[in-house]
Amino acid sequence: MMKEHERKVGTVSRGIRCPIIREGDDLAGIVTDSILEAAAEENFSLRDHDVISITESVVARAQGNYAPVSAISADVKRLTGGDTVGVIFPILSRNRFAICLKGIAMGCKKIVLMLSYPSDEVGNELVSLDKLDNAGVNPYSDVLTLEKYRELFGVNPHEFTGVDYVQYYGDLIRECGTEVEIIFANRPRTILEYTDTVITCDIHTRARTKRILKEQGARVAIGLDDILRESVDGSGFNEEYGLLGSNKATEYTIKLFPHHCQSLVEDIQGRILKITGKHVEVMVYGDGAFKDPKGKIWELADPVVSPAFTKGLRGTPNELKLKYLADNDFANLSGDALKNAISESIKQKDGNLKGQMASEGTTPRQLTDLIGSLCDLTSGSGDKGTPIVLVQGYFDNYTTE
Repeated sequence: MMKEHERKVGTVSRGIRCPIIREGDDLAGIVTDSILEAAAEENFSLRDHDVISITESVVARAQGNYAPVSAISADVKRLTGGDTVGVIFPILSRNRFAICLKGIAMGCKKIVLMLSYPSDEVGNELVSLDKLDNAGVNPYSDVLTLEKYRELFGVNPHEFTGVDYVQYYGDLIRECGTEVEIIFANRPRTILEYTDTVITCDIHTRARTKRILKEQGARVAIGLDDILRESVDGSGFNEEYGLLGSNKATEYTIKLFPHHCQSLVEDIQGRILKITGKHVEVMVYGDGAFKDPKGKIWELADPVVSPAFTKGLRGTPNELKLKYLADNDFANLSGDALKNAISESIKQKDGNLKGQMASEGTTPRQLTDLIGSLCDLTSGSGDKGTPIVLVQGYFDNYTTE
C-alpha cells in the first residue's frame, strides 16, 4: 500500500506554448504569463527549484539581433583586407553556415575553402571512414585537392539533407562573384601554403586553431567569433561570440546569438517570485549537447548550450548511483530495508562525490548542458511552438517527498 504523500513522479519536462515573439516584445512578461497560464490550464503548481528555459531563438528575435550579409562582408573586408582568404573548418549546414559564407565571399576576391574530412566538427560526413580506408587515405596528414577528392570518392550527398556540400559551398562562393579553390585537410597550418589570411570557422576548437595559425606565421587569423562583434551600419552584433551561434533568417539576413541575456533571466526569476512566492531558476538555451548514434552528428553547433542562467544552475550534479548502492553496499537488503538504507545514504552524501565509486556512472556535465539538452529535445526545432520549457523535479532525489 502506498504511503501517504509518497511521490511517484520524478522529473517532468513540459513544452509551454506562447505567442509568436516579435522584435521589441516584453519577453520577460510573455514568458511569465505563459508559464502561469499553462499552470492554471493544466492544473499544476510551480515549486521551488523548478527551471524555466527559453530558447535562444526567441530571445534574439525579441532583441532584434539580426544582420544583413552586407554587414558581414564589410566586417570581413575590414578585418582581412578582402583579397585571398582561407576559410577553414566550416560545418556543413545550410542553416548555420551558408549564410555566413555568403557574407564572407562578398567581402573577398578569392576564397581557399579548406574542409575537414571525413566529417566536419559536429559530425556531418563528407566521406565515410570505410571509403578512406579503402582508398588508403590518412586524414591526419593527407591533403586532397577537389579533383583528387572527386576521383577517389565521387559525390557524397549528406545522409539527411541530400546536399552535396562540396558543390553547394563552391557554387555559393562563385555566385557572389568570388573565385574559389577547395581543398580537404585537417591540419590548420596547411592553409598557410595558400594564403596568410585565414578565417577559422570551427566552433569548440577555435582557440587552439587560432593559436596554431598565429604560431605558424599567419598575418591574419580570426574566427567567426571575431566577425560582427560590434554593429556595422546599425546591424545586430554579439560582442562575445560574433557570428557563432547564428542562424539563417532570410536569404540575405542572419539572426545572431542573443546577447545581454542575464538581465532577462533574472527579471523572469524575480517576477515569478513576486507573483507565486516560488524561487525558480531560469536559463536561455540553444543547441543541446548530445550525439546522434546513427548520423554521428553532435548537435551542439552553438558556442555554448546556455548563454545566460541564474546562479542556482551553476556547477555539476552531485549524485549517487542507486544501482551501485543496491548491487554493492546493500546487496543483502530488499524491500523497505533497502529503500531506507539507500535513502539514508543520499541524505548523508558528501557535498562533493567526485572520485567516489558510489557516484561512478553519473553524468559529470554542467547542469546547464544537461538541462539545456533536455529542453532542446522537448521543444524540438520544427513546428511544436513551445519555445519555453518548464522542468520540474530535476533537483529532486529518491528521498524527496
